[in-house]
Amino acid sequence: MRLSQTVRPEFLSAQDAVDRIPDQARLLVEASGGGVIEPSGLLDALADRYRRTGEPGQLAAYFCSGIGNRSGSGMDVLALPGLLRSAIAGHWAMTPALSRMAHDGDIEAYNLPQGVLAQLLRESAAKRPGLITKVGLGTFCDPRQGGGRLNNATTTELVQVMEINSEEYLFYPSPSFDVAFIRGTTADEHGNLTMEHETAKLGVLAAATATRNNGGLVIAQVKRVAAAHTLNPKSVVVPGHLIDIVVVQEDQWQTAINEYNPAFSGEVYVPFGRSPAMPLSERKVVARRALDEIRPASVVNLGVGMADGVATAALEEGRLQEITLTVEQGMVGGVPERGVIFGVSWNPEAVIEHASQFDFYDGGGLDVACLGFAEVDREGNVNSSLVDGRIFGAGGFINISQSAKKVVFCGTLTAGGLTIDLADGYPKVTSEGRHRKFIDKVRQITFNAHLARERGQEVIYVTERAVFTLGDDGPVLTEVAPGWTIDQVIALMDFRPKLADDVRLMSGSLFSAATRNPDIPNIPITEEN
Repeated sequence: MRLSQTVRPEFLSAQDAVDRIPDQARLLVEASGGGVIEPSGLLDALADRYRRTGEPGQLAAYFCSGIGNRSGSGMDVLALPGLLRSAIAGHWAMTPALSRMAHDGDIEAYNLPQGVLAQLLRESAAKRPGLITKVGLGTFCDPRQGGGRLNNATTTELVQVMEINSEEYLFYPSPSFDVAFIRGTTADEHGNLTMEHETAKLGVLAAATATRNNGGLVIAQVKRVAAAHTLNPKSVVVPGHLIDIVVVQEDQWQTAINEYNPAFSGEVYVPFGRSPAMPLSERKVVARRALDEIRPASVVNLGVGMADGVATAALEEGRLQEITLTVEQGMVGGVPERGVIFGVSWNPEAVIEHASQFDFYDGGGLDVACLGFAEVDREGNVNSSLVDGRIFGAGGFINISQSAKKVVFCGTLTAGGLTIDLADGYPKVTSEGRHRKFIDKVRQITFNAHLARERGQEVIYVTERAVFTLGDDGPVLTEVAPGWTIDQVIALMDFRPKLADDVRLMSGSLFSAATRNPDIPNIPITEEN
């Protein structure tokens, strides 16, 4: 029996809509970090109802990506004792309050790959049993390494290992939902939903279909209402028969930091010529060096953090037209935005559903992925999901890093208070980071180096003072920055890497405030200098 039996959707206030949610409901929220298609009015109304009445309690939340702005919005408004009993999420860094609850065992909590969670919405919609994939093998999502469980209160094993034709796979079971929160720009009187002002589609159609087909209640937040039969049918992303309740939020912002930017939605193509240059810093050095690993005509994914500067470096060096930049939220082309609204792109050429983007990624379509890292160990494994004991989560990292032909990990040699002066054309450290990032053993495996070698992936680790490649036994030091010696770099690591036959100087152009000259050669050096 469905929670709603109406032919046409009801148009209700946010408060009246969330009054329909029962205790212990399984709640799907389809959105992404930085306010991207975030149904903030519904989330706020749900939290307000719980604070007033203590209902509904013990909800089970499911969200494919991080939802919030790192400062209390998004899923963090539901971080109230007793409101949630569990959460399955692709990313946790945007919701620090909820992340602390997961860390402390106040709720059952899982972190599973973002692409897997997105694709599972389609499996749920079609009532298939689940997803069989290699994504997550050898990582903390593998049941032999924890199965994505984030605390001792989380005891149910969701993920299973399967063998098909003598090859290992992971099986992720399909979820089911009682309520879904989705968002669009416009709904007509019949509930047909369009997304013309939104920055992404994500999986709103799959979310609505999965919830509808499992007998649940679909609640859509929109900015405005149109008369029936006035919307272009090809612009309708979710047809009205999948939506039970429409809530109008007239002050709905496009993202967490801007009311509306037409260059994010594809309405206007803005010129990049007046964009400010990235300041010369360790971030720019790493971005430039990572860009050197990208050949013309490559299809590329850029991760959040240090790696997202590669887009700006490509723009500054006139290489943007040579490559296609993509973001897992579904953007193709353009320039990905950085910071809290990562997942938005300026001037995208196409915006597709994120599950389809992950299909492309999982199938090996990416030529290069530039991703951040928190830790690298002596075997070459990478942790990007558990940082200083804080649960950040993997997001799309696991899908992307396992499938790209070349993976370029971007970060600094140390972290925590690191400051560097580049005024003299080389990295002069004025304050060394308190934490080494190249350590004996990572705290959590987000990228498995052994399996990468089996796949034949090319793996590179780029820092502001050294560059490494993944060798047969672990990282191999291949380049050192000007002004630094091999021994000085190794002294900041917990293990001694192998050395390339010809360790070279990183190009001096990486450290210059001037426009780069790609013709400057790398100079061979020896261990003594």
